[in-house]
Amino acid sequence: MSAKYTLKICTDFAAAHTLRDYPGDCSRMHGHNWKLEVEMIARELNNVGMGLDFKEIKKATKLVAKELDHRYLNEIKPFDKINPTAENIAAYFYQQLSDRLNTNTITVSAVILWETDRACVKYAEE
Repeated sequence: MSAKYTLKICTDFAAAHTLRDYPGDCSRMHGHNWKLEVEMIARELNNVGMGLDFKEIKKATKLVAKELDHRYLNEIKPFDKINPTAENIAAYFYQQLSDRLNTNTITVSAVILWETDRACVKYAEE
């Protein structure tokens, strides 16, 4: 059986959005203090004994989050075209981080985006 290590970091950012075509209060501009969890799967360890240094995962995640932090998401690509729902934001982080971090031995496995302390979405691909 092959090894599998799950690495996870957490960070946060603040951003506002408006949900287009939503039949409720969220159709008006409002903001969240989003909490973001990034999970990665490592299939082997490097010469130091790590799948990937947590600092590298945090650095890449913070760079993506910085593009959205304290911004109105509806004005930023791709959310100027697609609805900035928690689901779409989680998928955006997954794709951006996969492009930056995935290798033959470690991949982003899931992004969990918390809109509030009681509501989150987990995005993963099969």
